Amino acid sequence: MPYPSNTTSNPTPIQPIRVQPAERMLQLPEQFFASMVSKVTSRIAQGHDVINLGQGNPDQPTPPHIVAAMQEASANPVYHKYPPFNGYRFLKEAVAERYKQDYGVDLDPDSEVAILFGGKTGLIEISQCLLNPGDVCLVPDPGYPDYWSGVALAGAEMVFMPLRESNAFLPDYSELKPDELNRAKLMFINYPNNPTGATAPASFYEETIRFAAQYGIAVASDFAYGAIGYDGEPPISFLQLPGAKEVGIEFYTLSKTYNMAGWRVGFALGNAEIVRLINLIQDHYYCSLFGGIQVAAATALTGPQDCVRDLVAMYERRRNTFYGALREIGWEAKPSQGSFFAWLPVPAGYTSASLADLLLEQANVMVAPGIGFGENGEGYVRIGLLSNEERLREAVTRIGRLNLFK
Repeated sequence: MPYPSNTTSNPTPIQPIRVQPAERMLQLPEQFFASMVSKVTSRIAQGHDVINLGQGNPDQPTPPHIVAAMQEASANPVYHKYPPFNGYRFLKEAVAERYKQDYGVDLDPDSEVAILFGGKTGLIEISQCLLNPGDVCLVPDPGYPDYWSGVALAGAEMVFMPLRESNAFLPDYSELKPDELNRAKLMFINYPNNPTGATAPASFYEETIRFAAQYGIAVASDFAYGAIGYDGEPPISFLQLPGAKEVGIEFYTLSKTYNMAGWRVGFALGNAEIVRLINLIQDHYYCSLFGGIQVAAATALTGPQDCVRDLVAMYERRRNTFYGALREIGWEAKPSQGSFFAWLPVPAGYTSASLADLLLEQANVMVAPGIGFGENGEGYVRIGLLSNEERLREAVTRIGRLNLFK
């Protein structure tokens, strides 16, 4: 039965309601990268040829055999239904097998593996799982800004751990205050590191495990760039060290290793109770990944790994080309040990933001100012090695014309 029409000749206009955001929305940090992308987009719209080295978006396609697995699986009606809430066991088995082969780590697929909608999701969820208002989370500075988002959503507090070049961009736990440690429930570590490109030795992880056990702090190891190490030195997994599973978990993603950033596949691995909590919170948010994507992800993990070795070799060539070009213009910096980033000191007379603006406006090269990663990022800019060698050389040539390093 149709609703009766409004016969009033002069209806009263409906006024918009006053939308009042929840307090948690007001506590969220500013999305630093959104403003950076806006500047680049505006510059390109003006007709400029911008070399965008400011973001961390892999520039290579997903390997063909992984794409083919997805294409085949997407036609399978089994995967057109809801997947299991915690994901298919075959994918959990695949990541456990990969960790065993690459790192010698044993993982129980049922209790020590959680499937994530990309690593970023898990990095935000863990704060919501473990932190209450008034709790402290220890966060690297500089560090990945989305750590801050999860802590803010949990209503907790952050205590920053400075990463200084003088200490190989590793935190010094002795600098933390007793009252901070007594309230700390969670800490993030990230090696190979974004943004500095540093890697961590086994001795650092041993120290971290002892420190976490002493103060009852859960460790969240962000291993997003775990496949990307240089000079014949593969990065070490936190989970390789004895006691790691007793104090924390590791986040792994297929975004960088297999150029699957848009596929949104990640994992939380390790401590069974933390994995259980992440699965629990995801039960309330999601119904796991599309089954075809899970098939493709398992294919990536269990299939030939030549594509990974080739990718790392490509990044290493880019790194060597880029740093060689930097030396030619007088920009001195220590080459990255891992990840696909370069962390470069700002020349005298500039802040990280003013240098980034200058390079965009006068050289049409976009870099990420270090201040966007925390106070201790000031004095540096981050560059992504995510263009081919010719474009990387061109970017350095453009910067060199500004004579900033003479």
